[in-house]
Amino acid sequence: MLPHVPRFLRRPRPRSLATAVLLVTVQVLVLCLTVSSASAQEDDPDDNPQAEATTGIAGSFSAGDEPVPNVSVIVTDEDGSQVAETVSDADGNWLIEIAEPGRYDVTVDTETLPEGIALRNPDRTTLSPSVREGRVTQSLFQLAGDTDEAITGPTTLDRIAQASVNGVKFGLIIAMTAIGLSLIFGTTGLVNFAHAEMVTFGAIVAWFLNVEGPQLQLLGAAAIAIVLGGVLGGLLERGMFQPLRERGTGQFQRLVITIGLGIVLRQILLIWFGPNSKPYSDYRIQETIDIGPVSVTPRDLGIIVLSLLTLVLVALLLQKTRIGKAMRAVSDNVDLAESSGIDVKRIILFVWVLGGALAAFGGVLQAATTSVNYLMGFQLLLLMFAGMILGGLGTAYGAMIGSLVVGLTTEVSTVWLSAELKYVWALAVLIIVLLFKPEGILGVKQRVG
Repeated sequence: MLPHVPRFLRRPRPRSLATAVLLVTVQVLVLCLTVSSASAQEDDPDDNPQAEATTGIAGSFSAGDEPVPNVSVIVTDEDGSQVAETVSDADGNWLIEIAEPGRYDVTVDTETLPEGIALRNPDRTTLSPSVREGRVTQSLFQLAGDTDEAITGPTTLDRIAQASVNGVKFGLIIAMTAIGLSLIFGTTGLVNFAHAEMVTFGAIVAWFLNVEGPQLQLLGAAAIAIVLGGVLGGLLERGMFQPLRERGTGQFQRLVITIGLGIVLRQILLIWFGPNSKPYSDYRIQETIDIGPVSVTPRDLGIIVLSLLTLVLVALLLQKTRIGKAMRAVSDNVDLAESSGIDVKRIILFVWVLGGALAAFGGVLQAATTSVNYLMGFQLLLLMFAGMILGGLGTAYGAMIGSLVVGLTTEVSTVWLSAELKYVWALAVLIIVLLFKPEGILGVKQRVG
């Protein structure tokens, strides 16, 4: 008869990477059911204050800092029949009202452009936006003041450089949201599908503080949203998941509960915020800064700097502080950590608070680049899981690196391939890496038997 082995000396059961991949596959199927709605929300953000009252298409023409008036714009339907035609006003702005929602072609008449002004991309004379009821969709054409530059356009290397900067920014935002997801999984083994709504919660809270309520400057509104995001994470842990663990609820049952919790929270956010996308009042229109072949706005530079600073602070927290070392100990082995005197409940609560705060911050940054929508966190959830699994399950540093890889892949792929498929290539990279390194980039091999 085998001798009794104390619980804290038993080998921890390895978490199955295949199980996590299966969960992500389930989420892919869920996302496929809402892909049409998600694409419309992401590709056609509403930045026009008339959006709730008017159905139409709007845009503006400018070369450098100067507006370009009297440029003709023609709108045709899917059958090729002309719907309307207008010209830009003295400020370079134009607006065409549409009677019926649907997909339309917007074509700029290049012969009406002033001498010395041309499209930056001469082949992009037509855009095909989708118009929805009660919203004004933006269709923007980029102009260049130098005719030679307009004819040649950016080279492939220039486009790669620009896409890389966009990919780094997007990857840092995903990393911000995925770290909390990874830390929660590492300390509790829970795959939290409701994490997406924690991202949306932060963005919506900041919007109300910035636009509807006291109209705080966005940085102040973001700080309050981060605090409230941490409070939400702590309440979920103390009010729901800690009691479930104490009652011996299994991992699979808790996973199903997070799916249901995510659906409930998503509907609450829909009732609270509404179905339409709405922008923040700050940093909406900015002049770009040209750094070699790369054009970036001060807002995007700020997002990159704040994201990097936050990730560095999280790394220092994990490596240099006592609570960070305790978090890593709990992630490695809960029983041994508890037997060594670590208050595991307090550490798990701190992880949930930190994860909620980071998710809220990531939601604010993502909404600042596009607009606020009640589905925005749900649309990022698949990429959060991809970054977490690609980097290595349960490791914060792995989530950072995996998310950067996902962000770069999605944006750089648009240089050669359709932007509508950019998330597909991110998942392709995930599959390729896992084929050669199943534990992820920074994951550690574990014995199964």
